[in-house]
Amino acid sequence: MPIKVASDLPVRAILERENIFVMDETRALNQDIRPLKIGILNLMPLKEDTELQLLRSLSNTPLQLDITFLTVSSHESKNTAQSHINKFYEPFCQVKKRRFDGLIITGAPVEQMEFEKVDYWDELVEIMDWAETHVTSTFFICWGAQAALYHYYGLKKQLLPQKLFGLYRHRVQNRKEPLIRGFDDEFLAPHSRHTTVDSEAIRSCSSLTVLAESDEAGIFIAMAEKGRKIFVFGHPEYDRLTLQKEYVRDKEKGLDIKTPKDYFKDNDSSSQPLLMWRAHANALYTNWINYYVYQLTPYQWEDEE
Repeated sequence: MPIKVASDLPVRAILERENIFVMDETRALNQDIRPLKIGILNLMPLKEDTELQLLRSLSNTPLQLDITFLTVSSHESKNTAQSHINKFYEPFCQVKKRRFDGLIITGAPVEQMEFEKVDYWDELVEIMDWAETHVTSTFFICWGAQAALYHYYGLKKQLLPQKLFGLYRHRVQNRKEPLIRGFDDEFLAPHSRHTTVDSEAIRSCSSLTVLAESDEAGIFIAMAEKGRKIFVFGHPEYDRLTLQKEYVRDKEKGLDIKTPKDYFKDNDSSSQPLLMWRAHANALYTNWINYYVYQLTPYQWEDEE
């Protein structure tokens, strides 16, 4: 799938080396098709790592995607150069009159704070409300999914006794839903979080349908409004080394962090992790784009500017 991004976006060179078809604005203008407009509200601290991970995950359908990276105005990133954000991101206040076919809201390293204590919470609430009328389908990841369940349905997150960290096995539920088409009965996915939302609370919410869950990690995928809202409580977009980098970072900080579960062979943190979740991650993002964005979005928004 051709992904349209800025010609000088730093991660573009990595994508091209991986043989992922990326086009710039000039070439995209010569394409006689209507690309799908995908917004990515990137709340993760290492913006460029997340850009690369998500663009990889979105690169597996024949559809052309026009990517817009979004940022909040009420928070200043401490881990990504402001020059990068100024150049490659658009603040939400500048795009709120536009419409998007799909929107991704990422996780964020603020899960141990009460939602209302997060400095950009009010702006995030505004974005989630805006998405109801300006986005065909929104894909919420990890803390983003917890925030959405709290805002839309009043479901509260709970602090875990210790960090949920590593690879966990999940079972498919409601197999007829296209979002999990092509999934095996059981599959692995990465988690890295300190909080959760009670599985029974999710099941008791009549608006939500559970699509995958784990005995240890809880519910992994849920959806609402026939796929207009997708909730993923882990990080399927993570690459091979992401959990390893987090583990080393926390060790260097002197934190009480355990080796990520079932991630290193023989639990040996000096070995290279085996990549065992990429196929299902790709299927998840591809199915979202195909069945819940492309198949449902209007060819032209009525009041598109």
